[in-house]
Amino acid sequence: MTTRGETLQLATRGSDLALRQAATVRDSLSSRRLAVELVEVETTGDQIRDELIHRLGKTGAFVRSLDEKVLDGELDAAVHSMKDMPTERPERLVVAAVPERAAAEDVLVTPDGRSLEELPEGATVGTSSLRRKAQLLAERDDLTVEPLRGNVDTRLAKLLAPSLQQEHQERHEAEQEQTDDAEDSDEGDEEHPYDRTVEEWFDDLTEFERRAMERDPDTEYDAIVLAKAGLHRAGLTRYVGLSDLDPDRFVPAPGQGALAVTAVDGDLALDIKDRRDDPQTRVETTVERTILEELGGGCVAPIGVHAQLEGGVVHTRVRVLSQDGTEEVSVGRDIPAEYHIDAAQDLAAELAEQGADDLIAEAKRDSTDADDASAVREENEE
Repeated sequence: MTTRGETLQLATRGSDLALRQAATVRDSLSSRRLAVELVEVETTGDQIRDELIHRLGKTGAFVRSLDEKVLDGELDAAVHSMKDMPTERPERLVVAAVPERAAAEDVLVTPDGRSLEELPEGATVGTSSLRRKAQLLAERDDLTVEPLRGNVDTRLAKLLAPSLQQEHQERHEAEQEQTDDAEDSDEGDEEHPYDRTVEEWFDDLTEFERRAMERDPDTEYDAIVLAKAGLHRAGLTRYVGLSDLDPDRFVPAPGQGALAVTAVDGDLALDIKDRRDDPQTRVETTVERTILEELGGGCVAPIGVHAQLEGGVVHTRVRVLSQDGTEEVSVGRDIPAEYHIDAAQDLAAELAEQGADDLIAEAKRDSTDADDASAVREENEE
């Protein structure tokens, strides 16, 4: 185990987004005179890339493998997406630090920046989240919501593949038509219908766009829903159009946009907390996760919880829905920051009495019985 003056070994998943997130923690700790080395760990969720997450058997498919390395003493700490973490934690493991949070909101992602209202009737929207599916259907029950899994770049590639392939085909046909016309004409070359040839257009594509164009997606999506934080951290916003979703209606997942650094309870955990913990984000995510834990929804129920600390109060919004979005129990409440844990527990109890327990119980039954692609939990890649 690391002692002062040695290099701290920080566990992370090996995806591009996970590495970027872990690098922000590494850099911030390094700037505070703590040497850090990132160590990639393959997780259970990474090993079963094509399986629906709910079939992995229990929550934390992207978390447990990293934390086990920490508990076994092989590595010193681990970086997780906060919303990925199960509410039940191993006894000796603590959340040593919660860095400052990025944007918590969801965004609708399309090739051309259309809003949810502008999507055509019956449009196909991709998401791996029961919460997002329920909230989408509550707004527009005409939508077809299809499952979508993979790293954030994989999901974007699946969205962009059809439009890139179509443009390639149109350019190729136009160029071939021009060639055929030129062969039949005595007037020489005609003006090219595009500003570049197909080859020039392809050469100008980025590596990401080329990989996307080579995909053969099973589903053609009109839009997908992702977390704004993940898109910005991955540096992929320039490829798509984003439309913000109202967080009062599309209430984010508990902990969305936040990271967590886990470590064994002790001096090292306290050292990491002193160097990297953001008190405001700690309070906000504690409220969100306390409500989730008290409700007992885990990863199988459509539950959104968002808290914002302002002054001495925590503005808290909770939305619990049926999986088809037709029923819900929701509340907006300002709770005192000084007693935020107790107040969050009281709010969860109130929601349970109002019918949230029934919706969650129904979701658990549906999740146990379901064998379709819609019953997928939200995962680390946002």
